[in-house]
Amino acid sequence: MRRRVIIESPYAGDVEANIAYARECLRDSLLRGEVPIASHLLYTQDGVLDDNIPSERERGIDAGTEWYMVADLCAVYSDLGISTGMQRGIDRARDWNVPIKYRKIRG
Repeated sequence: MRRRVIIESPYAGDVEANIAYARECLRDSLLRGEVPIASHLLYTQDGVLDDNIPSERERGIDAGTEWYMVADLCAVYSDLGISTGMQRGIDRARDWNVPIKYRKIRG
């Protein structure tokens, strides 16, 4: 069975650039033979949840948290730094005893 990986990468801020970066992270994980999920890309799509509405942002974060119950790894892509949201994910991984791997794919 392939590893189920939660992708942690930034979203808020320069959203367009961060979405492009998150896609690179997903690709990197897939090419490693992993089965990744990036809930911050999935739940923030048009018509799903609005990251600018605090209650909807929290709902998305809570939904993403549930994935830690089945995750084999938390991959933290740190080329752009560690955002507050990413740190929350790292903390959740520790709470659920999910191994954490820091990765860079640029440079």
